[in-house]
Amino acid sequence: MCKVKGKLVLKDGSVYEGDLYGNRNAVGEVVFTTGMSGYQETLTDPSFCDQIVVMTYPLVGNYGCCKLFDQSDKCWYQGFIVSELCDEPSNWRSEETLPDFLERMKVPVLVGVDTRAITRKIRSYGTLQGVIVPSDMPQEEIDKLLATPEVHDQVAKVTTPEIYTMGEGKYHVAVLDYGIKRNILKSLMKFDCRLTVFPAETSAENVLAVQPDGIFLSNGPGDPEDLQIEIANIKKMMGKKPIFGICMGHQVMSLANGAKTKKMLFGHRGINQPVKDLVENKVVISSQNHGFMVDEASLKGINVEITNLSLNDGTIEGLKYLDHPSFSVQYHPEASPGPSGHEYLFKRFVKMMGGC
Repeated sequence: MCKVKGKLVLKDGSVYEGDLYGNRNAVGEVVFTTGMSGYQETLTDPSFCDQIVVMTYPLVGNYGCCKLFDQSDKCWYQGFIVSELCDEPSNWRSEETLPDFLERMKVPVLVGVDTRAITRKIRSYGTLQGVIVPSDMPQEEIDKLLATPEVHDQVAKVTTPEIYTMGEGKYHVAVLDYGIKRNILKSLMKFDCRLTVFPAETSAENVLAVQPDGIFLSNGPGDPEDLQIEIANIKKMMGKKPIFGICMGHQVMSLANGAKTKKMLFGHRGINQPVKDLVENKVVISSQNHGFMVDEASLKGINVEITNLSLNDGTIEGLKYLDHPSFSVQYHPEASPGPSGHEYLFKRFVKMMGGC
């Protein structure tokens, strides 16, 4: 990879300098993620579409990259920021170095940056638009890039372009793909499910026409209020079949039921997020990637039960709807990357579809 001096410039004027690899500028919302491992799964998670991602863990790339861990066909980042980028990995499954992976994916990476300082800035002031550019770029050009309007409707970029099927299980699940990770699909199949995966805006009539036993609403990027077509379709499907939603699916499910969502100060991104399950009366460590949340005040008057709460900030992490067989969680239960221990959620979904 070609190296030049580069910098991250935030919309508030903050500048962080380092070495820049890549041949394009990056413009997007700057967020941080706290995972100590799982960087390849994070890089290929569509929920990060159009963002500049800061890794808080200092050394990234030490076990290389392997296609086995890809969660989609490409990296959806605008840009990547790390403290130290390892170019000599040591792992028996490594197929290429992380620098080679980033070059192949055409993702600019800023290296040698004080990622702790960037993270503290975001935690204090919230997510900000930013750009990654060469150090010698004139300020007027940087200002033009910073004035780029915020991107919306990222789900349209990451959803499947056509319907496809997977698995041969007993329970037929219709999956609405808002940016789904591959291991979520694999997790569903482990619980005796065969899948029909639909593009995000597929009509309720076409989803129900395949006669599924249940409906799964996937993770995905961006503002849930952008998904007005998807929300309208969920309204038509509620009560017709059991529904399980995660992450973006959790948010659009709440909007379809009359609740509201709002943007968080800096969101939850990482594989070490503690959650209290109020139904099971236990604490689990979860993998999360979201910048919006369900507004608890907006649930007043809706026949719904809060089932999960974040132990970091008390925000809603799960809901059970009492007027129809549906539930959702804000986190990613399939553990790619992240801890296991969430299999009971998939079992709960199977039980709703008539399983044991």
